[in-house]
Amino acid sequence: MTTVTWLDAPQHHDYPAAASYLTLIAGTDLVDHLIEELRDSRNAAFFKAKDVLRAARLALLPVDNPHVSTDLRKIHEHKDLSPILLVRGDLRLGIALEIADGYHRVCASYHTDENTDIPCRIASAA
Repeated sequence: MTTVTWLDAPQHHDYPAAASYLTLIAGTDLVDHLIEELRDSRNAAFFKAKDVLRAARLALLPVDNPHVSTDLRKIHEHKDLSPILLVRGDLRLGIALEIADGYHRVCASYHTDENTDIPCRIASAA
């Protein structure tokens, strides 16, 4: 079985990608706060691919999705993937987890092994 390996920290370009997505669902001040919190988070939390998808209420993308396919190729070539960037949901309010950056990496990891432990940086909107 192929093992997914990860970089120690997100890549520089992951933060602008996360900000671009978050700007679609939140105001600039909140997005700036979340990105700052994600950048300042030095310690990774680890969650299983299957749990990240469930908490985010997102469907598993197929292996033929171009971005998932690219990440699967990286996994099979033993290249490290970038940790994912998350915004914590709120169970009490029915708010799902947001994958701010890394949805395709989560799906590729799931296709490799749904129990893959994924390093995550997490920010809270509250």
